[in-house]
Amino acid sequence: MSGFVEGEDRQQATLFPERLDDYIAEDSAVRVIDVFIDDLDLSGLGFKMEPNDTGRPAYHPSTLLKIYVYGYLNRVQSSRRLEREAQRNVELMWLTGRLAPDFKTIANFRRNNGKAIRLVCREFVMLCRKLNLFADAFVAIDGSKFKAVNNRDRNVTKAKMRRRLQQIDESIERYLGQIASADRQEAAIAEPKTKRLEDKIKVLKQEMARLKKLEVRMLATPDEQISLTDPDARSMATSGRGTGMVGYNVQTAVDARHHLIVTHEVTNVGHDRTQLSNIAEQAKDAIGADTLDVVADRGYFKGEEIRACDDAGITTYLPKPQTSRNVAKGYFSKRDFIYIAEDDEYQCPAGERLISRFQIEEHGQTMHKYWSSSCPRCEIKSQCTTSPYRRVTRWEHEAVLEALEARLDKEPERMRVRRKTVEHPFGTLKSWMGYTHFQMKTLKHVSTEMSLHVLAYNLKRVMSILGTKPLIEAIRA
Repeated sequence: MSGFVEGEDRQQATLFPERLDDYIAEDSAVRVIDVFIDDLDLSGLGFKMEPNDTGRPAYHPSTLLKIYVYGYLNRVQSSRRLEREAQRNVELMWLTGRLAPDFKTIANFRRNNGKAIRLVCREFVMLCRKLNLFADAFVAIDGSKFKAVNNRDRNVTKAKMRRRLQQIDESIERYLGQIASADRQEAAIAEPKTKRLEDKIKVLKQEMARLKKLEVRMLATPDEQISLTDPDARSMATSGRGTGMVGYNVQTAVDARHHLIVTHEVTNVGHDRTQLSNIAEQAKDAIGADTLDVVADRGYFKGEEIRACDDAGITTYLPKPQTSRNVAKGYFSKRDFIYIAEDDEYQCPAGERLISRFQIEEHGQTMHKYWSSSCPRCEIKSQCTTSPYRRVTRWEHEAVLEALEARLDKEPERMRVRRKTVEHPFGTLKSWMGYTHFQMKTLKHVSTEMSLHVLAYNLKRVMSILGTKPLIEAIRA
């Protein structure tokens, strides 16, 4: 084999055996994992490890935590695959001191220490804060749907139930028609065909009885929906028209400069309307800033949420969804009516004043109603309304929403920042997770799994930003 690069003889002995440390590069990510976890107060974070029933000592939490952080950093999430990696992977041998726990021990650690693992993710965010990586105090918030360990056929909603029962009824009717046709044929042909069709009808009736029992359970739940494999997973609509998945809605707040995930939360609520203030306040607390700028998409627009952010010193930027049909019909929209704050009146496009008439409670909100007595005589009434009067409704805290709209008009570029900031981490995480996304079941355990993904993502980002050696020095400082 002359002319080619040749390897060493497998049987060749060495006088001075090489150290395991010689196989690990000085700038390897495993050295960061080792230093970061050794620097943590794991007992203070709540990690618990119990000795084996036979009296054998337990593995130290740092050993198993290092295995998991290394695994998620290298897209190895399965406990069985981590067991194999610990036996053959030189980096993991170095990281664990050649310890190789079995898959059951590895899996139990993740299942039993979820809260502590989530705190480790927060500890790394605190390290990023210490390194002044969140100096801009500007984050983008968004949610994305992640698949649960629950097939769509194993999720039952009212619409699915109604559609499935209808399909069964139609199938039974079709089979009964085929039986009636078979009865008019010769007995030798009709009897086997009739028997086969009757068996199919029997199976369908059994399925209908099963679905009826499921329907009772489904209607007893608060959201009238059940998932049979993962009880916490929910059917959620996705961006594609008419599409959806059974999974979880993961909320994140991402730093606009470095694309680090400042905070995250896993929910099983399919929409984002009630998430803005919760995630924004968590982000503000994690960054440790007195004020915070937040940008989000129109799916988060809700008056109470925006006002809660305003009260907490959080400046929001998000577009208002256009739900009114007036513009499509060729009528003036509410934006064409100018509010005069000192008079508490609206000025309409015709120059008339709409005065406050009364206030009412709608969905727990105090709303004021305005209209003008000049509407019946208005020359441009045909462009405004078909009713006798054009009424305008104003929320008692509408000024907060008007200030938000004015901010966005002055700084429209904020929305472009949102897209290129918050979409990047979601795309990266889903690529790492693979087609199935989550591997664990229930909201509690899925939250743990997501924290490990976020920790691995942030770790990789900071190593890219600062470099491995400077990060190690910063952790030790």
